[in-house]
Amino acid sequence: MVLNFIWIAFFFIAFIVALIRLIFYGDMAVFPAIMQSTFDTAKTGFEISLGLTGVLTFWMGVMKIGEKGGVITLFSKIIGPFFQKIFPDLPKNHPAYGSMLMNIAANMLGLDNAATPLGLNAMKELQTVNPQKDTASNPMIMFLVLNTSGLTLIPVSIMVYRTQMGAMDPSDIFLPILIATFVSTIVGLISVAVVQKINLFNRVVVAYLGGLIALVAGMVVWFSQMPRELLQDISKVSANVILFTIISLFIFLAMRKKVNVYDTFIEGAKDGFQTAIGIIPYLVAILVAIGVFRASGAMDFLTESIKAGTIALGINADFTDALPTALMKPLSGTGARGMMLDTMKTFGADSFAGRLSCIFQGACDTTFYIVAVYFGAVGIKKTRYAITCGLIADVAGIVAAIFVAYLFFG
Repeated sequence: MVLNFIWIAFFFIAFIVALIRLIFYGDMAVFPAIMQSTFDTAKTGFEISLGLTGVLTFWMGVMKIGEKGGVITLFSKIIGPFFQKIFPDLPKNHPAYGSMLMNIAANMLGLDNAATPLGLNAMKELQTVNPQKDTASNPMIMFLVLNTSGLTLIPVSIMVYRTQMGAMDPSDIFLPILIATFVSTIVGLISVAVVQKINLFNRVVVAYLGGLIALVAGMVVWFSQMPRELLQDISKVSANVILFTIISLFIFLAMRKKVNVYDTFIEGAKDGFQTAIGIIPYLVAILVAIGVFRASGAMDFLTESIKAGTIALGINADFTDALPTALMKPLSGTGARGMMLDTMKTFGADSFAGRLSCIFQGACDTTFYIVAVYFGAVGIKKTRYAITCGLIADVAGIVAAIFVAYLFFG
């Protein structure tokens, strides 16, 4: 129901804005641009799905090896006490625990290509215990919001883009992103917990969250004292070392259990291929709607309105130059990446707007994209309050990004 409303709203708003531009401003190119956008974004949606097929097939196969090798059970035991408190409706030692942890870990390392198939596998596992197959369950919503909060410890891709755009110190946004994304995750967790009436003051939850906060604080202190060049090298190497170590561990443990690793991989890979094909309609639908919204000029109008309102209130409006990235991020990761690069190109990679756009990019995730792909992969049509809580987390991350940007670079 929510996705249906949003989809219609994007097209309706785009039509009204385009009509105003045509009638009152004589913009003859707006409707051709909108129609061209529908073709381009539909093609992009298919290409993304096609590109995802290989990596999804591979990671589904790897996850099946891990499941039969006992790794999923091991991870479930490690995080079991905490996850059982925030996922009270999920059976103990369910395979979804391990898949969710791997997905969150991949997101934290900035490994987007690995995180998506792991998340789809987790959603597939959660669907097995969902009593209403077309409606999002409580565990699904909690997992999706944690996912959309975009907790990132090592924003490798953003630092690479900053290097390409000529930044003097590409890693100077590392700590701001870490702080902003952590705020987004905590707010997202709290928002879902309030709706689902989950007690976050339970000793187990407090212990885990307290430990996580201490870990993040320790990383902030450690990395802040590290030379920037060394920080970037460690970030790139550690992410890939950890990832390949996990794959190797899965295979080794499966061999110890005398599992036929190759056949098991093929079994999981087949599921991955089918999942990748299944998400094409959902992905094309949401990307076309976003493309129409952008091409109509509605996004530019929204940004300029916010800037004018901010100036009228006497507030420093420097942050508004980076807002397109923040406004686009919940809608499309590719669109937000394009906005980020355009902002750095226009204002400079080391400008306030350029840095803030990078922090926006790392502070939250593509809520609508994730909802469309993750729920679409398992046939969920009724998303309940998933989008609302996801957007709450996004807004928290965006606000935190603005404050931390002024703190570090203002």
